[in-house]
Amino acid sequence: MLRDSTDSRAALWRIAADQRGYFTAAQAQDAGYSYQAQRYHVRRGNWLVVDRALYRFREFSDLHDEGDEQLVCWSLWSKGRAVVSHDTALAAHDLGTANPSRIHLTVPRGFRKKSDEVIMHRADLADADVEDRIGYRVTTPLRALAEYAAEGDDQDVLDGAVAEALEQGIVTRRKLLHAAQMLGPRAELGVERALEAMS
Repeated sequence: MLRDSTDSRAALWRIAADQRGYFTAAQAQDAGYSYQAQRYHVRRGNWLVVDRALYRFREFSDLHDEGDEQLVCWSLWSKGRAVVSHDTALAAHDLGTANPSRIHLTVPRGFRKKSDEVIMHRADLADADVEDRIGYRVTTPLRALAEYAAEGDDQDVLDGAVAEALEQGIVTRRKLLHAAQMLGPRAELGVERALEAMS
Protein backbone atom coordinates (compact mmCIF):
# COMPACT_ATOMS: atom_id res chain seq x y z
CA MET A 1 0.00 0.00 0.00
CA LEU A 2 1.39 3.42 -0.96
CA ARG A 3 1.56 6.01 1.77
CA ASP A 4 0.67 9.64 1.40
CA SER A 5 3.82 11.80 1.73
CA THR A 6 2.37 13.61 4.76
CA ASP A 7 1.76 10.24 6.45
CA SER A 8 5.36 9.23 5.75
CA ARG A 9 6.69 12.49 7.15
CA ALA A 10 4.51 12.20 10.27
CA ALA A 11 5.64 8.60 10.83
CA LEU A 12 9.32 9.46 10.40
CA TRP A 13 8.97 12.60 12.52
CA ARG A 14 7.56 10.53 15.41
CA ILE A 15 10.56 8.20 15.22
CA ALA A 16 13.09 11.03 14.93
CA ALA A 17 11.53 13.09 17.73
CA ASP A 18 12.54 10.39 20.23
CA GLN A 19 16.07 10.42 18.78
CA ARG A 20 16.74 14.20 18.83
CA GLY A 21 15.87 14.47 15.17
CA TYR A 22 18.20 11.70 14.00
CA PHE A 23 17.08 8.71 11.96
CA THR A 24 18.56 6.00 9.79
CA ALA A 25 17.94 5.27 6.12
CA ALA A 26 16.26 2.02 7.20
CA GLN A 27 13.90 3.91 9.51
CA ALA A 28 13.07 6.33 6.69
CA GLN A 29 12.36 3.43 4.37
CA ASP A 30 10.10 1.82 6.98
CA ALA A 31 8.23 5.13 7.22
CA GLY A 32 7.61 5.06 3.46
CA TYR A 33 10.59 6.89 1.90
CA SER A 34 12.26 5.10 -1.01
CA TYR A 35 16.01 5.56 -1.41
CA GLN A 36 15.25 7.89 -4.32
CA ALA A 37 12.98 9.98 -2.07
CA GLN A 38 15.71 10.01 0.59
CA ARG A 39 18.25 11.40 -1.90
CA TYR A 40 15.70 14.05 -2.91
CA HIS A 41 15.25 15.26 0.67
CA VAL A 42 19.01 15.40 1.19
CA ARG A 43 19.50 17.43 -2.01
CA ARG A 44 16.69 19.83 -1.01
CA GLY A 45 18.29 20.36 2.41
CA ASN A 46 15.30 18.94 4.29
CA TRP A 47 17.52 16.25 5.78
CA LEU A 48 21.10 16.74 6.92
CA VAL A 49 23.59 13.96 6.26
CA VAL A 50 25.27 13.03 9.54
CA ASP A 51 27.03 9.87 8.42
CA ARG A 52 26.52 7.03 6.01
CA ALA A 53 22.80 6.15 6.09
CA LEU A 54 22.28 8.49 9.06
CA TYR A 55 20.30 11.72 8.76
CA ARG A 56 18.78 14.47 10.88
CA PHE A 57 15.78 16.65 10.21
CA ARG A 58 17.03 20.17 9.46
CA GLU A 59 14.65 21.64 12.03
CA PHE A 60 16.42 19.85 14.88
CA SER A 61 19.82 21.34 14.03
CA ASP A 62 18.70 24.63 15.61
CA LEU A 63 18.08 23.03 19.00
CA HIS A 64 20.48 23.54 21.88
CA ASP A 65 23.24 20.92 21.78
CA GLU A 66 23.03 18.79 24.94
CA GLY A 67 26.58 17.53 24.41
CA ASP A 68 25.57 13.91 24.03
CA GLU A 69 24.23 13.89 20.46
CA GLN A 70 27.03 11.57 19.39
CA LEU A 71 25.69 9.01 21.87
CA VAL A 72 22.35 9.08 20.04
CA CYS A 73 24.21 8.45 16.77
CA TRP A 74 26.08 5.48 18.23
CA SER A 75 22.82 4.05 19.53
CA LEU A 76 21.36 4.28 16.02
CA TRP A 77 24.54 2.74 14.58
CA SER A 78 24.01 -0.25 16.87
CA LYS A 79 20.27 -0.41 16.06
CA GLY A 80 19.55 0.33 19.70
CA ARG A 81 21.53 -2.63 21.01
CA ALA A 82 24.48 -0.70 22.50
CA VAL A 83 24.41 0.87 25.96
CA VAL A 84 26.75 3.74 26.84
CA SER A 85 28.97 2.47 29.64
CA HIS A 86 32.21 2.69 31.63
CA ASP A 87 34.10 6.03 31.32
CA THR A 88 31.52 7.42 28.91
CA ALA A 89 28.66 6.62 31.29
CA LEU A 90 30.48 8.41 34.13
CA ALA A 91 30.82 11.46 31.87
CA ALA A 92 27.13 11.20 30.86
CA HIS A 93 26.18 11.17 34.56
CA ASP A 94 28.61 14.04 35.21
CA LEU A 95 30.47 12.05 37.85
CA GLY A 96 34.15 12.67 38.41
CA THR A 97 36.57 13.82 35.76
CA ALA A 98 36.42 10.93 33.31
CA ASN A 99 37.05 12.26 29.82
CA PRO A 100 37.45 9.26 27.53
CA SER A 101 39.02 9.78 24.12
CA ARG A 102 36.75 7.08 22.67
CA ILE A 103 33.15 6.15 23.36
CA HIS A 104 32.63 3.08 25.57
CA LEU A 105 29.65 0.89 24.64
CA THR A 106 28.43 -2.34 26.16
CA VAL A 107 26.88 -4.62 23.56
CA PRO A 108 25.28 -8.07 23.77
CA ARG A 109 27.67 -10.99 23.38
CA GLY A 110 26.42 -11.83 19.87
CA PHE A 111 26.85 -8.26 18.54
CA ARG A 112 28.95 -8.28 15.34
CA LYS A 113 29.39 -4.68 14.14
CA LYS A 114 32.80 -3.05 14.72
CA SER A 115 34.25 0.44 14.69
CA ASP A 116 37.67 1.80 15.57
CA GLU A 117 35.95 4.85 17.08
CA VAL A 118 34.47 2.96 20.02
CA ILE A 119 35.62 0.59 22.72
CA MET A 120 33.14 -2.25 22.94
CA HIS A 121 32.54 -4.32 26.05
CA ARG A 122 30.47 -7.47 25.74
CA ALA A 123 27.92 -8.24 28.43
CA ASP A 124 24.23 -8.97 28.79
CA LEU A 125 23.03 -6.16 31.04
CA ALA A 126 20.07 -6.47 33.38
CA ASP A 127 17.28 -3.92 32.95
CA ALA A 128 18.05 -2.59 36.44
CA ASP A 129 21.57 -1.64 35.26
CA VAL A 130 20.34 0.59 32.42
CA GLU A 131 18.68 4.03 32.24
CA ASP A 132 16.82 5.42 29.24
CA ARG A 133 17.82 8.82 27.93
CA ILE A 134 16.40 10.65 24.92
CA GLY A 135 17.76 8.67 21.99
CA TYR A 136 20.12 6.31 23.82
CA ARG A 137 20.58 4.12 26.87
CA VAL A 138 23.29 4.40 29.52
CA THR A 139 24.37 2.24 32.44
CA THR A 140 23.20 3.51 35.83
CA PRO A 141 25.65 5.47 37.99
CA LEU A 142 26.04 2.40 40.22
CA ARG A 143 26.89 0.12 37.31
CA ALA A 144 29.13 2.75 35.66
CA LEU A 145 31.20 3.14 38.83
CA ALA A 146 31.64 -0.62 39.17
CA GLU A 147 32.54 -0.93 35.47
CA TYR A 148 35.14 1.80 35.75
CA ALA A 149 36.59 0.16 38.87
CA ALA A 150 36.79 -3.18 37.03
CA GLU A 151 38.86 -1.56 34.26
CA GLY A 152 41.31 -0.19 36.85
CA ASP A 153 42.35 2.73 34.64
CA ASP A 154 42.74 5.69 37.02
CA GLN A 155 42.09 5.36 40.74
CA ASP A 156 41.99 9.15 41.21
CA VAL A 157 39.13 9.46 38.70
CA LEU A 158 37.29 6.63 40.44
CA ASP A 159 37.88 8.20 43.88
CA GLY A 160 36.34 11.48 42.73
CA ALA A 161 33.40 9.85 40.98
CA VAL A 162 32.58 7.65 43.99
CA ALA A 163 32.80 10.63 46.35
CA GLU A 164 30.45 12.69 44.15
CA ALA A 165 27.95 9.85 43.78
CA LEU A 166 27.83 9.28 47.54
CA GLU A 167 27.57 13.01 48.31
CA GLN A 168 24.68 13.34 45.83
CA GLY A 169 22.96 10.32 47.38
CA ILE A 170 22.64 8.46 44.08
CA VAL A 171 24.46 5.37 45.41
CA THR A 172 25.09 3.87 48.83
CA ARG A 173 28.30 2.27 50.08
CA ARG A 174 26.60 -1.10 50.51
CA LYS A 175 25.12 -1.15 47.00
CA LEU A 176 28.36 0.07 45.49
CA LEU A 177 30.38 -2.66 47.18
CA HIS A 178 27.84 -5.27 46.07
CA ALA A 179 27.93 -4.03 42.44
CA ALA A 180 31.72 -4.14 42.49
CA GLN A 181 31.74 -7.69 43.92
CA MET A 182 29.55 -8.79 41.03
CA LEU A 183 32.20 -7.59 38.56
CA GLY A 184 35.15 -9.26 40.25
CA PRO A 185 38.14 -8.67 42.53
CA ARG A 186 39.61 -5.76 40.58
CA ALA A 187 36.35 -3.80 40.76
CA GLU A 188 35.97 -4.62 44.44
CA LEU A 189 39.51 -3.46 45.23
CA GLY A 190 39.04 -0.21 43.30
CA VAL A 191 35.81 0.61 45.10
CA GLU A 192 37.27 -0.27 48.51
CA ARG A 193 40.20 2.08 47.82
CA ALA A 194 37.82 4.84 46.74
CA LEU A 195 35.80 4.44 49.92
CA GLU A 196 38.96 4.45 52.05
CA ALA A 197 40.08 7.67 50.32
CA MET A 198 36.96 9.36 51.67
CA SER A 199 37.78 8.46 55.28
